[in-house]
Amino acid sequence: MNLWWLMLVCGLVTFCIRYSFIAAEGHYQPPAWFRRLLPFVPIAALTALVAPELLLVQGEIVFGSGNPRLWAGVVAIIVAALWRNTLLTIACGFAALFALQAI
Repeated sequence: MNLWWLMLVCGLVTFCIRYSFIAAEGHYQPPAWFRRLLPFVPIAALTALVAPELLLVQGEIVFGSGNPRLWAGVVAIIVAALWRNTLLTIACGFAALFALQAI
């Protein structure tokens, strides 16, 4: 029964945190410096998720040929920059990863 109470309380806390932003709409104006930095939040969050996966091999940072994920990521970044096509970027990144792992 304690687990159910814990899930209920966690759900309510999460709801209140998210609802607070909706309820504050129009009543609170964040400072200009804060609004200027908001477009960079998704980029920073995605980088924080992807960078460790590309750079770490068994807990160590590897930049050489022993890290196929890094080079597949470089291929995906180049494809994304040139063609701006999400599906093509994913396909080329996976193809590069599988090819590099096979070598």
